[in-house]
Amino acid sequence: MSRKPYRSLKPALDPDRRDFLKALGVCAAGGLVLGVPDFAEEKTAAPAPSNVETNIADFMKVPRGKHALPGPFPGKVVQATNPRSMKDRTVDPKVVSRMFAAGLAELTGKSMKESFGLFFTKDDVVGIKVNPVGAPLINTTPALASAVVAWLEQGGIPRKNMVIWDRFDDMLKEAGFTQERFPGVTIESLQTMAEDGKPWKNAKGEHLSADHFDQEAYYYAKGVVGKGVAGYASDDAYANQHVFTGEYSYFGKLVTRKLTKIINLAAFKNAGNGISMATKNLGYGSVCNTGRLHQPLFFKVCTEVLAAPWVRDKLVLNVTDGIRGQYDGGPMGNEQFFFPNHSLYFATDPFALDRVCHDQMVAKRRAMGVKVNDHPRFTDYLGYAQTLGLGIGDPSKITLHKV
Repeated sequence: MSRKPYRSLKPALDPDRRDFLKALGVCAAGGLVLGVPDFAEEKTAAPAPSNVETNIADFMKVPRGKHALPGPFPGKVVQATNPRSMKDRTVDPKVVSRMFAAGLAELTGKSMKESFGLFFTKDDVVGIKVNPVGAPLINTTPALASAVVAWLEQGGIPRKNMVIWDRFDDMLKEAGFTQERFPGVTIESLQTMAEDGKPWKNAKGEHLSADHFDQEAYYYAKGVVGKGVAGYASDDAYANQHVFTGEYSYFGKLVTRKLTKIINLAAFKNAGNGISMATKNLGYGSVCNTGRLHQPLFFKVCTEVLAAPWVRDKLVLNVTDGIRGQYDGGPMGNEQFFFPNHSLYFATDPFALDRVCHDQMVAKRRAMGVKVNDHPRFTDYLGYAQTLGLGIGDPSKITLHKV
């Protein structure tokens, strides 16, 4: 692997979805939706563990920062529940705001003001990573993002230093994350995808979003390229969605150069027999060229991308939005499997958080008569994170506090 050394980590300060996917050449029937495979296709024994060479060792050589994972509360997860948080599928922002305050207090043992000081200074540029996939049914709710914005503002961070972000621009709009709804807060995506035959290359043949990614900050997978990836009508369809097609998944410049802290707001949904929650929201959301990674590396990506210093040292709080839940058919929205869950889940340790949510999701799937594959491959990435010192994956070492 011949690349430049990593640069300094010092930070610088609704279209129709079916037609959209068709235009991209993404084959939903084949198990891929926006580059996300149907993990449920592993119905019996899972394939042998991947031996793909990655650059995880490079990440682990970088000294950890003050706020590095798993943060001040490894293995601690808080579940705040209020049945009044949603009625007839309408989320009550006032109740969500109270749940956010209660859950944060239980996690930190401090007031809202004191909790702010645990994670931030007034000079921070804070990225609020939402999950808009599956809107309007099963995305991160704007009500939760509003509660976070209010907390940061009360702590002294101006709105101009807050960024609500995701990989894809149109998805943010579809999920209600707009400038009109969040005045003064920056709404930013890492990339765009051209629809309806619009050009997505510049005069040099490069993707129009290529400059949004930092080619000195990458996740490497030897021999795994974005060519001939199953589920895409052509290599061009893949490149439109994923920007680059080589062995490197580049981190967004927003993540590497602008943000000084990250708050991770995932949604409560499955991905086959696994989950698409806290770690996947960043593992597959902060880098490009991810479609090629699903089959050979599976959930391992969710551990290794979070081990990268640009995420590991900036991610200070994770809140999984479980006001609404979806127990099958995820990560895209599916009415058939939607259910009210009325909960928010809090942790500084995203791996402990995913372990709790995975177990609750499996229990729900069983209760609803869904056949569950218990193969360790669906949770091995959590134990792997524990061996790297990034979080706690062992259920016996995780404590769940209910509010």
